[in-house]
Amino acid sequence: MTRPIDLPELLAQLDPNVPLVQRHLWLIRLAEWLRGDASSVATTHARLALLLDALQQRQSTRALLQQWWQTLLETVDATALLADHGFASRSAFASELAERIRLKLLPGTPETNDASTLFALVLHHPFDAEWISSLDAHLLARLADLLQTGPEPAPKRTAWQHPLFANPEPGSPAPTAWQATLMEALHFCTGQIRATGFSPELRLRMSALARQSGPFHALAADLEALEVTWRQNPQQATANCQQALQHFQKQLDECRHAAASVYTHLDAHGISVNLVFQLRQLRERALRIRALLDCLFSATPQQHTAQLLGHLVSVGQDRLSVRALIAANSSMLASKVAERSSETGEHYITRTRAEYTQMLRDAAGGGAVMSITTMMKFVVLSMGLSAFWGGFFAGMNYALSFVLIQLMHWTVATKQPAMTAPAMAAKLKDLGRPGAIEGFIDEVAHLMRSQVAAIVGNLAMVAPYVLLISTVLWLTLGRPMIDAATAHHVLHDLTLLGPTALFAAGTGVLLFASSIIAGWTENWFVLQRLDSALRYNPRITAVLGVVRADRWASFMRNNISGLTANISLGLMLGLVPAFAGFVGLGLEVRHVTLSTGQLAAAASSLGAGIFYMPAFWWCLAAVACTGVLNVAVSFYLAFLLALRAHNVSGVQRSAIYAALRHRLRHQLRSFFLPVPEPVATTQSEPTTPAAASHEPATHHTPGHDDNHG
Repeated sequence: MTRPIDLPELLAQLDPNVPLVQRHLWLIRLAEWLRGDASSVATTHARLALLLDALQQRQSTRALLQQWWQTLLETVDATALLADHGFASRSAFASELAERIRLKLLPGTPETNDASTLFALVLHHPFDAEWISSLDAHLLARLADLLQTGPEPAPKRTAWQHPLFANPEPGSPAPTAWQATLMEALHFCTGQIRATGFSPELRLRMSALARQSGPFHALAADLEALEVTWRQNPQQATANCQQALQHFQKQLDECRHAAASVYTHLDAHGISVNLVFQLRQLRERALRIRALLDCLFSATPQQHTAQLLGHLVSVGQDRLSVRALIAANSSMLASKVAERSSETGEHYITRTRAEYTQMLRDAAGGGAVMSITTMMKFVVLSMGLSAFWGGFFAGMNYALSFVLIQLMHWTVATKQPAMTAPAMAAKLKDLGRPGAIEGFIDEVAHLMRSQVAAIVGNLAMVAPYVLLISTVLWLTLGRPMIDAATAHHVLHDLTLLGPTALFAAGTGVLLFASSIIAGWTENWFVLQRLDSALRYNPRITAVLGVVRADRWASFMRNNISGLTANISLGLMLGLVPAFAGFVGLGLEVRHVTLSTGQLAAAASSLGAGIFYMPAFWWCLAAVACTGVLNVAVSFYLAFLLALRAHNVSGVQRSAIYAALRHRLRHQLRSFFLPVPEPVATTQSEPTTPAAASHEPATHHTPGHDDNHG
């Protein structure tokens, strides 16, 4: 641990003639002394006042410091610090992510002439932003007096001075080096904004009005006009300068509004993380220009300069955060994924007796298919393949089964929660209106009832069908689906006394992950306009024909989400255990429908004697636990994502919980069975079949959408 340095020793080490790295190391030590233990802003301000007092009393040391400061300004480029610090040096999200990881892992060196790198080494603590931003006017005035640097003669012009000020007009006051740096930083930021605004990715997605107005074209000319009027008197803004300043700020706002119109296109046609990243960078650069203008033209430039430096410390800290980058630039993607899942989830929520009955039918169809899936699972296991190929073929078995269920418009219960949770979260945005909480509790009851119907339909069909298949195999081949040894192994694996609960929760995570993959893929499909390409691309229509290409395009647009969810879920169920086993994790999957099918296969092999075995009843309890955890974990994760995507905060949780408890006490049946619907009768008009059911004649029941199975 290094010994704390005191002020006299620090001032004794001040030498403007030492090598560059030694000057920078002295600056780092000075910042550490000012910061102290970072516990009190007042203490740091007192230390700064003590430094200024010491320099005021020791004029020779003060002169050395001013010489040291001038040397520092001549060897580092402060313009890049003001214009670029905190911004991505790369326009792509993936490149910036890699750069942040590099900055986070690799140390920096003070042997540099990059002001941004040196700034990050000197003011690297979050506390620095706090004490710099809160400097009072008196301390700022004393600092400005100490560090004041006038304009340099033309032969000695440094990098701090803008080329326009090399030969000022006779009789016109020359700007200071700091003012020249601010103006040059304004040019840098303006150029970056124009380059982003002219990029085809943004320009083609702007609104027609924004493209026609062309705000980015005039931005550079407006800055030049502002600079011309400002050069007439850099120390005091004239009326013409103020007018030019207002015009430039107005033009900057128009550029921001034009860029913001891209969000409307993204919301309608899919989210691109790279585009969102560029839009956020453009917005932040516009705000940086505002801050630079305040430092140059406001009546209190010193206070604004301190605020800007404090802001640079904060954005420098954020520049190192990988999590902040992902969270900030993927929020719109998460919102779009949640929105698409919400639209899907509405089809899985039953609200009437007819919808509830239809859900039972759809789930029964899904359970029948899963009985065949169970048989094929044991076939794959009997082949004795390696871990990877065994997992791959098992995953393909699951994926093909899920796709078949989708194409037949049936359903698998455990796939629903990750889709229905965003639909539920969307209801939370309107909790402020009267009766909203009761309406939300109604939706909770509808959802719970739908899940019960789906699980009951799946399990009620998969078990008897597995028994039927096993009986047919016994009669035709002379042996059941699995032998007695395999049946005992099934009972040993599925028992609740083992890690089944943990595996069931892990399977819930995979169910949630499949919904995320599905939402992301559908967003990408829409963003790339692949449905339009399938429908109109000349090469595709030449092969398929116009009618068939249109049919394929419609099918893929309506089913891309479901196909992706089913295929990704199936492959994950098969391959995740294989990859987990490769690294020594004995991870397995526990899917309630598949577990029920395996238990039924074991019962068909062991006969009626299985009912006298305690292991069977533990497995039966494990099936119930698996169903609860599959549904609960996937629903919970999807619900959290939807809450964040919809920016739902401050929800009246206590009121919701109270209303939910009241419903459980007084209407428990509504969570499991549909509430009887009142029959509407009228005296003047006959009751039509559609009116008697309280549903439109064209009502669309769950599970019969081409997009979801």
